[in-house]
Amino acid sequence: MADRAAVYDLKGLNCPLPVLKAKKRLAGMRPGSRLWLETTDPLAVIDIPAFCSESGHQLIETAAISGGHRFLVERGAQQP
Repeated sequence: MADRAAVYDLKGLNCPLPVLKAKKRLAGMRPGSRLWLETTDPLAVIDIPAFCSESGHQLIETAAISGGHRFLVERGAQQP
């Protein structure tokens, strides 16, 4: 798949803001769309995977970046 995922800069935000903002942004995207979340919140390594699992999104990739982490999330087909 040669799509280019958008990057959502959530650096400098602390729990629960990265998850809340990611939830809102993903809600406006089509199922199957991908989004990079970039965070500096140390709890994001727990919160983002848990959010994806609970919300039906797929966590494709995680990577360490300078001062934080980035997460590639694929939007799931949420049920109403």
